[in-house]
Amino acid sequence: MEKQRFILINENVRRNAVDAVIKAAAGSAITVGPATRSLDQNAKFHAICTDLARSHMTWAGKRRKADEWKVLLVSAHTVATKDAPDAQKPEIVPGLEGEFVNIRESTARMSVKRAASLITYAIAFCDTNGVHLTETIRGGFHEAANDRRVA
Repeated sequence: MEKQRFILINENVRRNAVDAVIKAAAGSAITVGPATRSLDQNAKFHAICTDLARSHMTWAGKRRKADEWKVLLVSAHTVATKDAPDAQKPEIVPGLEGEFVNIRESTARMSVKRAASLITYAIAFCDTNGVHLTETIRGGFHEAANDRRVA
């Protein structure tokens, strides 16, 4: 059986989902929960991280790769929104080899609302630090007219 996903937006979709559950083979797995961040949100956030990696910005004395900016932004957003009802509490723990590890929230499991908050935070960080969102604009995720640095 092919994997199916239903976004419960109306009663017709709800009935289709129930029908799929009834027809599912033994051993099938069913998950019901809030929608997680969209693919567009994921792509936009990764474009922002790429823009940061290509920018003049350094952190802790050196330029950072996009995946390192992702960790830094998610961690900072977690701390900045620590009082939000859906925020995970930040935790730094000793790693398996004695290093320190930030146990951070997963962007893949973020709600749509939480992912939107992270993106807003990341854009504000870029704006505050003079980082032009070239890749983000090129990908159609941010309009150049919204960026004060674009003539």
